Amino acid sequence: MARFARFHRFGPTAEVLGVVHEEPPHPGPGEVRVQVRANGLNPVDFKVMNSPGHAAHYGIADPRGDGRGTGVGFDFAGDVDELGPGVTRFTLGDAVLGGRRHHALGDFVIIQADGADAERDGVLIEKPAALDYDTAGALVVTARTAIAAVDRVGVGPGDTVLVSAAAGGVGVIAAQLARLRGATVFGTASEANHEFLRDLGVTPVAYGDGLIERLTDAAPDGFTAALDCHGPDSVDAALALGVPIERINTIAARGHRGAQGVGNPQATMEQFAEIVRLVADGSITVPIEAVYPIERVAEAYARLEAGHVRGKIVVVTR
Repeated sequence: MARFARFHRFGPTAEVLGVVHEEPPHPGPGEVRVQVRANGLNPVDFKVMNSPGHAAHYGIADPRGDGRGTGVGFDFAGDVDELGPGVTRFTLGDAVLGGRRHHALGDFVIIQADGADAERDGVLIEKPAALDYDTAGALVVTARTAIAAVDRVGVGPGDTVLVSAAAGGVGVIAAQLARLRGATVFGTASEANHEFLRDLGVTPVAYGDGLIERLTDAAPDGFTAALDCHGPDSVDAALALGVPIERINTIAARGHRGAQGVGNPQATMEQFAEIVRLVADGSITVPIEAVYPIERVAEAYARLEAGHVRGKIVVVTR
C-alpha cells in the first residue's frame, strides 16, 4: 500500500490532515508516475486546508470529493517509475522535480509528461545530478515565485532593493537572485537570521517598530525597488521610502495600495529552469530548516505555520 497526505474537511491543520493508505495509482496516456522522495511545504497548502474561501480559489468546494479526501501540497522530487502510453520525454529511473497541486504529498504522484499549463497540468523537469532530492523537492513554488517577482520589477545593476521576509522560502531566493542581477540588497528578518543573511551578501534589517528609520539609516541613498514577502507593512514602508508603486511587487499583500502581485502562476518554464541551474551550481542557496517523515506531516505544517522559518520545511517519504 502507498501513503498519501489527505484532508476530508476544512479546519485547523492538526485536526483535518492525516495519512491514508491506498493502492498505488497508475499513469494514463501521456502521464508518468513519480515515486516521490521529498516534498517542500508552502503556506498556501495549509491555507487551503484551513479556509473554504481560499480553497475555492483553487477549485476545491468539498474536500471529501469522492470520499477519498483531497490531497495536499504542490512541490515534489523523486524518480520516474512507471510510464503511461505515448510518453517519450522521460524514461524509467529518471530523477525529476516538479509540482502538481493537491497531489504532491505521498509516495507517488501521477503527472502529465508534457503539461502545457503549470496550474492545471503541473510542472515536471529533469533533476540535475548536482541537486539533492530534498532541495529539489522544495523548489517549484518558491523558485518560480521569486524569479517572477524579481523580473517583474526589472531588478538590475545600480538598484537598491528591499526584500521583506528575506530569510523565508521565497525571500531568500529573491534576495540572492537580486544580488546576482547586480543589485544591492537589504532584507528584513528576525535577529536570529541576520548573520545568515550577511553570509549571503544581504544586509539584514530588523522587523518591528521603527522599521522605516532603520531602513533609512541602512540605505541613506534610498531604495529603487521592493519585493514584499511579508505583508502590507512592507509595502507601506517601501512607499514611504520613495519606491515607485510600479517597482513594488508583493506576494503577501496583493493589491495593497495598488501593488502588483506577480508570482508563481506567471513564471515561465525558462525562468524556472534558470533558478534550478543556479541552485544546482551553488550560485543560490536554499536552506532547509527541518525534514520530517510523512507520518509527521501535520507536525511539519505546524512548524511552517509557526513562522520565522529559514528557507524550507521538507517532508520525506523515503
